[in-house]
Amino acid sequence: MKTYVALLHSIILGEGRRVVMADLKAMVETLGYRMPRTLVATGNLVFEAPEKPLAEVETELEKAFAAAFGKHVDIIARTADGWLALADGNPFLAEGEKDPASVHVRVMRLPLVPDAREKLHRYCSRGERVSIVDGDLWVDFGGKASDSKLGGALTTQRLGVGTLRNWNTVKGLRAMVAG
Repeated sequence: MKTYVALLHSIILGEGRRVVMADLKAMVETLGYRMPRTLVATGNLVFEAPEKPLAEVETELEKAFAAAFGKHVDIIARTADGWLALADGNPFLAEGEKDPASVHVRVMRLPLVPDAREKLHRYCSRGERVSIVDGDLWVDFGGKASDSKLGGALTTQRLGVGTLRNWNTVKGLRAMVAG
């Protein structure tokens, strides 16, 4: 068995309906995955499963989610080692430790191409900084992400399938997989 992290792009099922974490854990168990646990109620999972390609884990989770909740949601998976490497690669560590809500990573299904960084610079109007590390996009918003024009540019249409997590969430998941 191998430890995996899975990030759901959204847990909103429709107006006024959200996925309950207990239901999400039960869904994971229907796949034969073990020890599902969540971090905060925003679609962050850690579980044990037989070793297999990440794309296969993602597909299984997405199909199970659609069957259980009636909606497709993009799900990004990483191995525990992959998550630890992602956390260790934070290029804005000092800023994240000072203000964890100002530093985010867009965890990507497929690695971003290096020129994606340059295309995002025109949205950095308040001193935001971006960096691509191992195909994932790190952003130092330099304050509240919701105040930045850059947040609106971090879409699936522009960048591909991925999902944002702030530094607090990255650290919380790191602690969960590190044991």
